[in-house]
Order: sequence, then structure tokens, then C-alpha cells
Amino acid sequence: MQEVITPPVRTPKPKWLRVKLPTGKKYTELRGLVDKYDLHTICTSGSCPNMGECWSEGTATFMILGNICTRSCGFCGVKTGRPETVDWEEPEKVARSIKIMNIKHAVVTSVDRDDLKDMGTIIWGETVKAIRRMNPETTLETLIPDFQGREDLLDRIVAVNPEVVSHNMETVKRLTREVRIQAKYERSLGILKYLKEQGINRTKTGIMLGLGEREDEVIKTLEDLRAMHVDIVTIGQYLQPSKKHLPVKQFITPDQFKKYETIGLEMGFRHVESGALVRSSYKAQKHLL
Repeated sequence: MQEVITPPVRTPKPKWLRVKLPTGKKYTELRGLVDKYDLHTICTSGSCPNMGECWSEGTATFMILGNICTRSCGFCGVKTGRPETVDWEEPEKVARSIKIMNIKHAVVTSVDRDDLKDMGTIIWGETVKAIRRMNPETTLETLIPDFQGREDLLDRIVAVNPEVVSHNMETVKRLTREVRIQAKYERSLGILKYLKEQGINRTKTGIMLGLGEREDEVIKTLEDLRAMHVDIVTIGQYLQPSKKHLPVKQFITPDQFKKYETIGLEMGFRHVESGALVRSSYKAQKHLL
């Protein structure tokens, strides 16, 4: 049985979920640059608990294609609605931000853009090209949507060949319809398989715990991912963004997270990041090793 703590009503989170404020010289320098040049990172806008640690290692995450999503997943705090007009200068802006911040390893992600014929993949490709042109020493991870599983669109990501391509499963099969709504478990597995078959060296995914999944379901998800030859997996605690979102049903204990890490490594994953505060881009630069 998965070791969990059912969250009582209106009580503090467990002590292992308490976040220390980011500190350090490198963090202070980057924070100053972000403020001075009005740079946009998911690290700051999403109040990531690992921001100080990642920034001190020269890693940051950037979101492209606006901040309004065409989907309304039950776990996600990103706004849903009619997205903004595509900013064709965005690739250069992101690349410039990375240069100003002197980022060694950049993670790029985006909202879903089902409103666009290309679902945003042209901007995706141009962003990677611009980063490479302006920051030739910077390595890249692209955390992509599902693009409705269309191989012709996935091929635009494959063509620019990021060091890591990530696509999150988010949850176990039984809960996918409730948690991700417009996504499909088997489709996401197929995307990860296709990316590997097309020559992407490192494929990656992430799942959240605490939504009501069972231990056997988590293990089955890990088995399914290894069958697709996924290299890297992140496992973290789901936290409710607002009262409108799905409630937290369990707080997973540190020992349970450690158990999943051990199980994953024994299955053959190259890297497993498993802990309450782990997020998709946590220790992302390490995943190049």
C-alpha cells in the first residue's frame, strides 16, 4: 500500500512541504536581472519552490506562446480562455533573456494552443533555433504539450533536436480523464515512444501524486513508461492551485517518494527525481549526464 497522509480540513501542510526562501549570490544576481529587464520565467511567475536551487546551478524555465491555455485541466493554475495573438518576435526575446541571465541549461515549455493550425510548433522550432544561435553553449530541454498526438507536428520538435524532450503524463491511467480532461494516457505514451523512435536521445516525463492514485497504479505507470524507453521521470506532490481546482487527497510521505525512486531506478530509468517538492524541471541539467 502507498504510504500517505490524508490531509485534514484546514490544517497546515506537512513539515516536508514547507519551502525555504531562495538565497545565495547567484540567485540574487539573477533575480536582479529578471527585475531590471522585465524577463519572464516560469520560475518566478509560478513561484517554484526550487527556484533558488535551480538558478544557482544556472538552470531556468521559460514559457512561450502566451499564458492563456486552450485547455482546462483540473490540476493546472494556468488561465484558460481565448489565447493571445502569437508574438513572432518571442523566439528572439526568449533567446535574449537566456543570454542576459547567462543560463547554462534552459527548459522551454508552453501552454496548449489547440486554436492554431500548427498548435504552436512553428514558434517552438524558431525558439530553439534562436536560443542555439544566440547561446551556442546553452543546452536545452523542451517540455512540450501533446499536439494532439500529430506526428507531423512532433517532427518539428525532432528536427531541432533538443538535448532532452519532455512530455508529462501528469497522473495514472485511471485518473487521466478527470485530471487532464482533453488528454489521453495512451496518446501521451505514444508520443514518448515516437520521440525515442525518431532519434531523440533523452526522453522525459513527470507525474504528480496525491490525487487519489494507488501505489500499484504508480508502479504500473512507471512500467508503461519504461516500455516506451523513457529515460527520465520526475515524481512530485500535487498541490491545489485554488479552490476551483482538484483537491489534494493525500500527502505522500518522504519515505514513499524514496520508495518510488528506488523502484524506478531498478526498472532502468536513467534518472528518477522523486520528492514532495520535485517539479518537472527540477535538477534538469543533471539529466544530461
